Amino acid sequence: MAPGMGETEPLAGAPPLAPDAAVAELERRLGVSVADRGLALAALTHKSYVNEHRGEGLLDNERLEFLGDAVLDLAVSHRIMERFPEAREGELSKIRAAVVDEVGLAALARSLDLGSLLRVGRGEELTGGRQKASLLADAMEAVVAALYLGSGLAPVLALVDRFLVDAFARAAAGTLDRDYKTQIQEWAQSRLRAGPRYRVVGEHGPDHSKTFDVELEIRGEVVGRGAGRSKKDAEQVAAKQALEELAARAAAPPPAPEPPPVAAPAPEPAPAAPARKRRAPARKKAAGKKARPRRAASPRKKR
Repeated sequence: MAPGMGETEPLAGAPPLAPDAAVAELERRLGVSVADRGLALAALTHKSYVNEHRGEGLLDNERLEFLGDAVLDLAVSHRIMERFPEAREGELSKIRAAVVDEVGLAALARSLDLGSLLRVGRGEELTGGRQKASLLADAMEAVVAALYLGSGLAPVLALVDRFLVDAFARAAAGTLDRDYKTQIQEWAQSRLRAGPRYRVVGEHGPDHSKTFDVELEIRGEVVGRGAGRSKKDAEQVAAKQALEELAARAAAPPPAPEPPPVAAPAPEPAPAAPARKRRAPARKKAAGKKARPRRAASPRKKR
């Protein structure tokens, strides 16, 4: 029952379904039964959940993941040998690598909504562990191992036939190409006359199940980052991201040219101070004397 229809949503770190219900739902989505239900539950259990429930005798899916990797390679190899009778070894290896790499396995897990059935710890729950590509790919391999140990290769082949038929069809049409390293190599050489460089910047996890972090740089600029269970897978993810980044740059409109700088107007000169009018010196009157009236000028005598 979905949350909001009479059942509360599970808390972070708790399984979304009871163990038996989770296994039953897994069988329904796979379309096949799992003979050993204990192994099926282990395949759905991440180590972070076991670490938070110590003393309960729980099993995580790491050992199953190890076996499932080999079983899936065998099942896919079996099918592509049948479907491509004329293909050479190199072509067969390329098709298999494209179908069962981390990207393909995570896509298969998402098509089954496997993340909703996983039992993960609180930390993984809070950081979106149910949708992490590496975690989903590992769980998918563990489910394959549980099917194989319970009933042999037949249910694994049925799973491959049902969920990877589109991938095989694309391979037959020549459109299944996830060799992103080759694509970015060709792009960089043709446009920049430079080759991409890959650098491992981190390693996580136990020796038998490491995750590698890789950066891809071209001419000193990091243009892609990727993580994978092998350096090769991580490099493919980084190359894919680099192709997407470079394609986005090429599609983006060029930035508008900046307008030329406008010269600041010259400051106006300050108005000159008005000239001060000079006053005519006042006549001084002689002290104690009255001004005499002027006498009219006497006419000149004619000679």
